[in-house]
Amino acid sequence: MSNDLRVGVVGAGLMGADHIARITHRIAGAVVSAVVEPDAGRAAAAAANAPGAQAFARIEDAIAADAVDAVLIAVPGQFHEPVLVPALAAGLPILCEKPLTPDSASSWRILELEQKLARPHIQVGFMRRFDAEYQALRALVASGDSGELMLLRCAHRNPSVPDSYTQTMLINDSVVHEFDVVPWLAGSPVKTVEVKYPRRNSLSPAHLREPILVLMELENGVLVDVEMNVSVQFGYQVATEAVFEKGLARIGQPSGLQTWRDGRFSVADHVSFTTRFAAAYDEQIQRWVNAVRAGTLVDGPNAWDGYRVALACEAGVKALDGGVIPVEAPERPAFYA
Repeated sequence: MSNDLRVGVVGAGLMGADHIARITHRIAGAVVSAVVEPDAGRAAAAAANAPGAQAFARIEDAIAADAVDAVLIAVPGQFHEPVLVPALAAGLPILCEKPLTPDSASSWRILELEQKLARPHIQVGFMRRFDAEYQALRALVASGDSGELMLLRCAHRNPSVPDSYTQTMLINDSVVHEFDVVPWLAGSPVKTVEVKYPRRNSLSPAHLREPILVLMELENGVLVDVEMNVSVQFGYQVATEAVFEKGLARIGQPSGLQTWRDGRFSVADHVSFTTRFAAAYDEQIQRWVNAVRAGTLVDGPNAWDGYRVALACEAGVKALDGGVIPVEAPERPAFYA
């Protein structure tokens, strides 16, 4: 009898299907035992890629059938809370794709529910923490070998976005990642957020005003700027430059085959997050599976981290209309120490 962790994947869209393939083909110690998706056709198609998986319309049905040992939530953020609540009530370990929930009030409700359990059960899917280059940069910051960190200069660039992408999504769907990974790199929470508008890109969708420059001050005095640019045309790029007392460090630069031809030098860059962070997603899911099997349940950003990001996103959305917006958080509960 297999002792693999039985994972129920909630949501069979782009992210859900990607995670189903990942667990089935690249993760050790786990199987997809259930696909939870209200669209019957999409559920059946996804379940077909996970041998032995059952399809359910609701997470409550999968729990009642005793079909899962753990839950991976990959539905859009506005649907996270209705999945998190029954999963927590059942005491299931959870990996929830970002955001934890779309706003700080609902995230706080989830924190209150989780604290009824003996230990944290929720890991939030901020996968950049599992990227090898981000981990190397964090280790450099912590080592002090280059002196104190003073500045972080970040770029988050997409070739294009669909018409359904809105102005607030610049913050809630994109800069949301920097709101998690920057404090993790620098070892300090976000204190204030400001947004500046450079000259508008004429190639942007008509309803978007972008790119934007997001300025953060961290509580330890480190200053951060994030270029958020979703119509850059050439490819997908996430890069960071760290300025230390005794030097610089860069991550996210193009790598791989370099060519010199017809009077040009070139090196390929990514066109999607699915390739740029493929290894990070694999590492994230494998470490979560290992943690659940070991009984520690969480090996990465927890629900408190997700709540802090929700607060920062709310400040960022306010900053789209101008001003320096403070990020004010209550004291962290001892449960998350």
